Amino acid sequence: MGTIIVLAILAVAIYFASKESIRHLKGEGGCCGGGCGEKAEKKRLNGEITAKKIIQIEGMHCAHCKNSVETQINQIEGAAGKVNLKKHMAVVSMERMVSDEELTQAVERAGFTVSGITVR
Repeated sequence: MGTIIVLAILAVAIYFASKESIRHLKGEGGCCGGGCGEKAEKKRLNGEITAKKIIQIEGMHCAHCKNSVETQINQIEGAAGKVNLKKHMAVVSMERMVSDEELTQAVERAGFTVSGITVR
């Protein structure tokens, strides 16, 4: 009888752990130090958009990750970023040419890794 109870408890624990893991992998759960929290403030550029770059980013899992990256990119003068969590990328619109190094540093400050940058 004791074995059945232990197995039932284990089955319930595994069920809930699996359910939360699936939510996390879909980017729906809170991770990385806190739930979704507040959204990153959208940045609008006043000048003419001269270029766009696409940054491929590794390690993002949730809305908190997305907000962290957008916040860091939006701190760059003359650049505004929009992150697509499902595609693991950010599209950066620029009023002036921003170097790949400067964009990489912004993403790394948020705690993530850049796997590539292309000009659009």
